[in-house]
Amino acid sequence: MNLRRWRDSDREPFSRLNADARVMEWMPALLTPEESGRLVDRIEAHFEQHGFGLFAAELRHNRRFIGFIGLAVPGFVAAFTPCVEIGWRLDREFWGQGLTTEGARAVLRYAFESLGLKEVVSFTVPMNLRSHGVMERLGMVRDRAADFDHPKLPVVS
Repeated sequence: MNLRRWRDSDREPFSRLNADARVMEWMPALLTPEESGRLVDRIEAHFEQHGFGLFAAELRHNRRFIGFIGLAVPGFVAAFTPCVEIGWRLDREFWGQGLTTEGARAVLRYAFESLGLKEVVSFTVPMNLRSHGVMERLGMVRDRAADFDHPKLPVVS
């Protein structure tokens, strides 16, 4: 997998990915094409502001865009903010192949070795077992004391 900055040609496949109910299962809502485009714009603005961001992920052999993996500064307040988080979103066609873990390991090396970060966090809802599995494979440890209700997600009872 290659991780790179975004191209205009990524917008259409990213829009399809963000309209997939399985991919977006743990997100607040599916995204319209316009919302997807604005998200790409925000990702690129994040790169400009912070010098890092959510990289577009593509397959090496054919350069097909398959999602993103990268770093972001969360825009909300929680017990663990301010911080830098690692996050990912891949087309479900590529789930279960180790690609998320591979890309996330490369991003963590970049975060610690090139950016000199001391800590990177990741978070998701407790029911998102796939992402929890990636976090565990990366060597991340859950801090239950830091569990929180994400301000952008509905409360689940």
